[in-house]
Amino acid sequence: MIQFDRVSVVYDGETTPVLRDVDLHIPEGELCLVVGRTGVGKSTLLGAVNGLVPHFTGGTLRGRVTVDGRDTAHHPPRELADVVGVVGQDPLAGFTTDTVEEELAYVMEQLAIPPEVMRKRVEETLDLLGLADLRHRALYELSGGQQQRVAIGSVLTAHPRVLVLDEPTSALDPTAAEEVIAAITRLVHDLGVTVLLAEHRLERVVQYADRVAYLPGDGTVVHGPPAEVFRTTSIAPPVVELGRLAGWEPLPLSVRDARRAAAPLRERLAAHPAPAARHAPAPRHAPAPRHAPAAGETVLSAERVVVRYGPVAAVREVGLELRAGEVTALMGRNGSGKSSLLWALQGSGARQGGSVQVTGADGGPAKDPKRLPAAQARHLVGLVPQTPTDLLYLETVAQELAQSDLEARHTAGPTARRILDRLAPGIPDDTHPRDLSEGQQLALVLAIQLAAAPRVVLLDEPTRGLDYHAKEALTGIVDALAAEGRTVVVSTHDVEFVASAADRVVVMAEGEIVADGPTAEVIVASPTFAPQTAKILAPLDYLTIRQVAEALAVPEAAR
Repeated sequence: MIQFDRVSVVYDGETTPVLRDVDLHIPEGELCLVVGRTGVGKSTLLGAVNGLVPHFTGGTLRGRVTVDGRDTAHHPPRELADVVGVVGQDPLAGFTTDTVEEELAYVMEQLAIPPEVMRKRVEETLDLLGLADLRHRALYELSGGQQQRVAIGSVLTAHPRVLVLDEPTSALDPTAAEEVIAAITRLVHDLGVTVLLAEHRLERVVQYADRVAYLPGDGTVVHGPPAEVFRTTSIAPPVVELGRLAGWEPLPLSVRDARRAAAPLRERLAAHPAPAARHAPAPRHAPAPRHAPAAGETVLSAERVVVRYGPVAAVREVGLELRAGEVTALMGRNGSGKSSLLWALQGSGARQGGSVQVTGADGGPAKDPKRLPAAQARHLVGLVPQTPTDLLYLETVAQELAQSDLEARHTAGPTARRILDRLAPGIPDDTHPRDLSEGQQLALVLAIQLAAAPRVVLLDEPTRGLDYHAKEALTGIVDALAAEGRTVVVSTHDVEFVASAADRVVVMAEGEIVADGPTAEVIVASPTFAPQTAKILAPLDYLTIRQVAEALAVPEAAR
């Protein structure tokens, strides 16, 4: 179905190929998982399937890419639209109509499919993806999981034989992600659709893959059965990492397979208490607050916070206290009110009721950031939004950093630049911010916010688009911020990141806090939020692979 014959891709102005001599064959009705670190060429590989590379991106493609017998060199994307359906990371960015039913019909209208056929395919797709009850709903009213299913349905109505998906679960909570993956696997198994899927959160999809294409970063592609390819990859989901550590053969790809092999490991680990899940504090990354509060001291206190958007109550009389030196994970399904609460705490978002008090940066009385000028408020609370580029508006990295120092009123040199060099070293001053990778953009915005030395740091979905190595680096950054006496709140759906980075978990549902407690107690008690290691080694108190490695490294005599 998809054939790469000695394919190499070099972009204009570059000398090193992104892809080099790639030979890859994906048969009909297979789900191929594309894995690799950020920036290794996964998007280039996906784009070559429907001709976006090089017809749209530019550059030079050598070799031959054929899809269902069509050579992409001679068929631009518009001539492959009936064969290849593409769904990007952000469903809303690709929608062109207002309602579910209209969106499903739009692609068929562009392909001049007869109206009677269009109506039949819309009904089939609504039933296939469980969207029948949503047919007249406005797209902006849907949850993230529903939007992703509509995006998949909008390309399926053209009856493509190939589906290309770029991080389809990156913005979804665990339950919504399961819904989307279930819909994708149904297409593969029941309809014989060939799926090429790139995803950083491998723990969600690896068990469903028929084939893995791994990009190590040198332009080549290593492919084969998942259990074989993951023996040597530099990135792997926790279930595979645990299998490598324990020496299991064959490598497990699902929690079920791992639990079957884990009995001897559980017996060995039961003789020794689990090490702490959190890393030791890392070196400081930013200027500390001038009057850093003692660890455990309340820095932010919110009482009966209410946020409404028209008749919809997004946050319902929420009360929350945040303490110095503590990392809090804010979790909950899509649409539960997490982002609305963060913006209300920061001060620039909507807030129709309640109060927020943050300990003054000068050691004085607590202040409400909403009632302060923006220049003063950013010294109390800094927020990195879901899309970091929303805060980037200048032409170069150097300009962004200089503006941050100016607004933070620093006179002791380029503070923001020093912070960025510690977070993500090697970013040139003359680079345009929108040319950076997602991880680099996140680091840049975080450096901009930290230059003001805020007491409270709020991160909204910071792990979206990050590979496992980048998330480890982010965990170190979060640890360092907490070690400086700041309080950090991370809104996220990434349960594996929460297990390694958070001291406390707050769960929201329908605008209210429904759970609040230590990380191990809250996430292990929920089958939805429990990380893979906890599921495999239950009832032992292990959350991360690092804990297991440390426990196994303890000599038997010490046990």
